[in-house]
Amino acid sequence: MRHSLKSVLSLLSSLLGLIITVVVIRTLTYSVRTDDVTPCAKRDEDFVQATDAVVERFRQALRIRTVAASPHVYEREELQKLTSFIKSAYPNIHSSPFISCEDVANYSLLYTVFGENTSLTPYMITGHLDVVPADSSLWDHPPFGAEIHDGFIYARGTIDDKHIVMGVLEALEHLLSQGFRPQRSFYIGFGHDEEVTGLDGARSISNLLWYRGIRKLEFLIDEGLTILNNVIPGIDGPVALIGTAEKGYLTLKLNVKWDTGHSSMPTKETSIGIMANAVSKLTTDCHPSMFGQGPELDTFQHLAAHMKWPYRMVMSNLWLFRPIISWVLSKKPSTNAIVRTVTSVTMISGGVKVNVLPPEATAYVNHRLHPAQSVQEAIEFDRQLIGDDRVQISVESSMEPLPMSPYGDYDFGFQTVKSSIRQVWTEAAVAPGVLIGNTDTIHYTRFTHNIYRFSPTFMFPDDIPRFHGNNERLSVHNYEQAINFYKHLIQNADAVSLPTYHKHGEEL
Repeated sequence: MRHSLKSVLSLLSSLLGLIITVVVIRTLTYSVRTDDVTPCAKRDEDFVQATDAVVERFRQALRIRTVAASPHVYEREELQKLTSFIKSAYPNIHSSPFISCEDVANYSLLYTVFGENTSLTPYMITGHLDVVPADSSLWDHPPFGAEIHDGFIYARGTIDDKHIVMGVLEALEHLLSQGFRPQRSFYIGFGHDEEVTGLDGARSISNLLWYRGIRKLEFLIDEGLTILNNVIPGIDGPVALIGTAEKGYLTLKLNVKWDTGHSSMPTKETSIGIMANAVSKLTTDCHPSMFGQGPELDTFQHLAAHMKWPYRMVMSNLWLFRPIISWVLSKKPSTNAIVRTVTSVTMISGGVKVNVLPPEATAYVNHRLHPAQSVQEAIEFDRQLIGDDRVQISVESSMEPLPMSPYGDYDFGFQTVKSSIRQVWTEAAVAPGVLIGNTDTIHYTRFTHNIYRFSPTFMFPDDIPRFHGNNERLSVHNYEQAINFYKHLIQNADAVSLPTYHKHGEEL
């Protein structure tokens, strides 16, 4: 017996030693591709400065109230003002012999930039001209005034996402003034109704390209995740996340019809009681964590080398610590949304009179689907969780999660975006991530799965509520950075292939 116990202890000791060895080695050697880049500096001859003229063009675009309220409902005259202004503001672009500009669906813009090397697969940059509504009574400064205070421009659209539209155009206009002629062709698509699903804008641009025989894009970059400063635990500095996955959505209608009658003689159960029980189950028992089945696990592994101890050790060894990290992320709403399908009961109604038993009760449930879960899987999970056939479930609207985009060491699109970020934000750690909201990139997925969602927006913790919120703003300096990011992206995308990569260390 003693011999057996001794053998077990010896085995456990050896196993523990092996685990410790693996943890230490991975902590010291785990790495991802990070190419050497030339930092973007103001002293560079081709640096784009945010001069008074550059900033004023941005402010003028922000003053145009291109509000989209609901599908097919948007400010048409304002959109026409913006497209007309853009065409007059950038003469080099709109007079170039190798660039065509087209109005699509009346209010969207499609640019085709013809490269000299036709053997290279084109890529695409997208953004949108519309913005969400703004209640001026809740803002410190007029939401369409584009006033500058303490170095920040306050206006609806500064971070979502006229800084992308104008930043891309400023970058291309500057490059053309320097005699730039691209090797790789590319498209620029600015839809006019992204905030209301892009059914008229992005979908029409996509259909036009498809009609012309375009079947493949090298990659596509759209708005998405941003640069967060001092937000990620273990990293004292900026982190740039590139959205390589986009959650799906599902809205369900729950309906219960039950016996009615006078409230003086209540039945044991009512429609509201049955519905309340169903809603309680949905909000109490959440969908399971799927941490590691999307890019969220690699988000932390890509950041590990930039983290302090003991964060670096943990994040380099998620094969061991994954359950713990999943549990921690589940505790906060902002991070819980990354690791699972989330549930929100957003509307509920029932009853006709205070002294009448309710004949019917209705509730609406909104899910944001984890990239590894399908619409049907979410419906079946809810059905089994509720476990009551009296609750009728129907689908109001849905969208499957979009295909996950590759972000490996040899994926041209991801690495090109990553290097372009690092040229401008030289101290930033860059990693793939999950976009928990939605964009109009769904209309472009037939051209490529290499879709990268990144907004060149430097955000501090108190800036996050400004997104679609009150007092949206962007610093003049950040706008200058955005312009230079797109300038470098256009230049870097001209490469035939990625530079040779020499991997340091071996992964276990």
